[in-house]
Amino acid sequence: MEITLLCLVLYQHLAASIRVIPSSRQLFMHDSVQMSCEADWNRTGWTVLRNTSVKQLQRCKVDWGSLKNNICSISAAYPWNSGAYWCQSDSGDRSSVVHLIVHDGPVILESPVLPVMEGDDVTLRCSTKTPPSSLSADFYKDDILIRTESTGQMTIHHVSKTNEGLYKCQVSNVGESPGSRMTVRDRDFSPDSTTPLNFSLTTPSAPPMSEPPSLSASRLMYHLVVAAPYLLSTITLGLIYLARARASATDKEAGVHGVTFDVIMEVE
Repeated sequence: MEITLLCLVLYQHLAASIRVIPSSRQLFMHDSVQMSCEADWNRTGWTVLRNTSVKQLQRCKVDWGSLKNNICSISAAYPWNSGAYWCQSDSGDRSSVVHLIVHDGPVILESPVLPVMEGDDVTLRCSTKTPPSSLSADFYKDDILIRTESTGQMTIHHVSKTNEGLYKCQVSNVGESPGSRMTVRDRDFSPDSTTPLNFSLTTPSAPPMSEPPSLSASRLMYHLVVAAPYLLSTITLGLIYLARARASATDKEAGVHGVTFDVIMEVE
């Protein structure tokens, strides 16, 4: 049981994540976007892939975008760039999937790309391509008006499962954004928490989401081999520390016994 848990923890720690700049699931047409793969243990050997409504398993630089310094870029996005994006290693490991949609309309809903954790604060921002003088926005959840904000942004404090749903925003006399579905993930550790997480786009142009990464035996062994030196060094340092602590305790105990014996001898 302990070995299985350790393997799962190592897999969680070693799994890569995809970083998107700007950090929003929705973009205006002609906006630029950058994506990169981040993995503490190995920053090389990862590629950004995508699925769109037109084609599946498209590789950065080969089928779309440009690649420089391990950053995949789209200089001017168009609606056909909408899709599911993820990082994949040479050995077949994959990060969580994020959905991006490029909207050719005047309004988008800016929402977090990274997972929404239970208890976090989440800010949704209604953005217009040409901002009006007074940006007052209506926010909807599952097509029901929940709030009107004069600042154009809405913050949900301490999110929970009850906040899950389809969100969109509308600016009067300007337009309406596409919808984004918010899913809240538990903070408790779970082996299944590698699935992609907070917003998945549900507009007609959004492609189907790729399958989440799986924990196969071969991949698990690959990760263990890579992590073994670090794990062994940590265990060795821990054992050395415990040995020194026990030796110190033994010396102190021996010193106490010696003092007690001397006192007894003097009394006699």
